[in-house]
Amino acid sequence: MAEPGLEGVPAGVLGLGPMHDSKLTQAGWPAAPDAEAGARGPDRPTHSARPAARHGLARDGVRHLFVRDLVVPARIGIYDREKQATQRVAIDLDLEVEDRIDAHGIADVVSYEPFVVTARQMALETHTALVETLAERLAAFCLQDTRVFSVRVRVEKLDVFPDAAGVGVEILRRRG
Repeated sequence: MAEPGLEGVPAGVLGLGPMHDSKLTQAGWPAAPDAEAGARGPDRPTHSARPAARHGLARDGVRHLFVRDLVVPARIGIYDREKQATQRVAIDLDLEVEDRIDAHGIADVVSYEPFVVTARQMALETHTALVETLAERLAAFCLQDTRVFSVRVRVEKLDVFPDAAGVGVEILRRRG
């Protein structure tokens, strides 16, 4: 059964945890690369080898909610080969949200779940020509929540160049 809002998205791209790789393989994705050998051979950097996203520093009254290294299949790119098949992208989100010191339940905080679900959906729902466009769409969605003050979005294609861990864009958008 598909997650709410993701009807029609192959079930294999929604899973997380130990079964994630086997679900992706069943959905037609290649098996996960051996961490020792990298994605395209021993000289290719692995995704985990890339530097961590620069998350902002928390300050009084602000909490940072983040999603890091969400690797999803995406319909993205300008070349014919990119229009024929999905490719892996990594998405990082860093949201500045209101900090509620009295927050003790999920109803009191901004949940990361709708941002993860929407990022998966946006990456697959229609073909997007540019990573910049996907980043802008994700930022606009995040800022629809009035508790979000700003959002930093990073979208990175992971398999474009054999000698690079990834290529992409990072944007910062603020409310107002």
